Amino acid sequence: MSTSTGGGGGDDDDDSPDLVCQLDCIQGMVDALSSVRWKRHQDAVIELSEHGIVLIVEESGCLQAKVYLKRELFISYNYGAEGRPRFGLSLGLLVDCLNIFSAPGNASVIEIQYPCPDMQLLLKSVGSPDSCLYAEIRTRIPDTISWDYHFEQAGNVPPTFTVKSAILKEAIDDLDWPGSSIQIIMQPDPPMVTFRGEGHGDLQIEFPYYANTDLLIAFQCDRHISSRYKYKFLRATTSNFPSSVLKENRSSKVTIGRGGMLKIQHLVSVAKPAALNHYADVQPSRIAYIEFFVKPEEDETHSYD
Repeated sequence: MSTSTGGGGGDDDDDSPDLVCQLDCIQGMVDALSSVRWKRHQDAVIELSEHGIVLIVEESGCLQAKVYLKRELFISYNYGAEGRPRFGLSLGLLVDCLNIFSAPGNASVIEIQYPCPDMQLLLKSVGSPDSCLYAEIRTRIPDTISWDYHFEQAGNVPPTFTVKSAILKEAIDDLDWPGSSIQIIMQPDPPMVTFRGEGHGDLQIEFPYYANTDLLIAFQCDRHISSRYKYKFLRATTSNFPSSVLKENRSSKVTIGRGGMLKIQHLVSVAKPAALNHYADVQPSRIAYIEFFVKPEEDETHSYD
């Protein structure tokens, strides 16, 4: 039988969970989390707050990704903790468990609860009078996030551009030079973004900006700027796009910050399948926000006024 989430437990119950929430689009959550899963065995840190859930993954102190699941994504969200609890777990295990719940014939609504008596994360199907599917995932005390920082703008006009996600993925895939670095160049005159790969040869992909083209949807840059990034880290930002992002023709925003720090932002729909038939009308509240941060290969970013 299903259980009621009520108000998140009584006010005088010290053992009440920090969070009890329910979600009616399990596949959307799988898509959002899978977009930051760039290798099979990957640890993650989850941070809870009254505003929603944030999942953080990183690698080698050079690549960090965050998935923002706002409380508006959930059909109920009962938060009773003080501060912002954090815990670590296996990202792969979490995604694999959610995939079981999202399989055809299983429950359409899942309840998420943390912590259980032994600090587990509990996933449980609700709404079925005949059966209840549940999974408990062991959590751990999280490692310190080595560079959990505030992204700083580079100048008064931060270099940024917006491009269709499918085009960005295709460009990065085409620049596949194993072990190499990729140079990203932005220039104001003529307005253009250039991706340049160097390996056993050179490959350059240019995105000119014109007001009447769909290639670059938006462009902002007031000076010449360039930075290099390890290809394997840059590829991780687009390698696991869910099919929904490509089908819905969504866009990604790329910004170069102070010191050459690269920020890439994606949007993933977390809505019931019926809503996706009119993807252009998906409510902003049913969108998961994905952010990647990539450190430049070199300490300095070359900028020319």
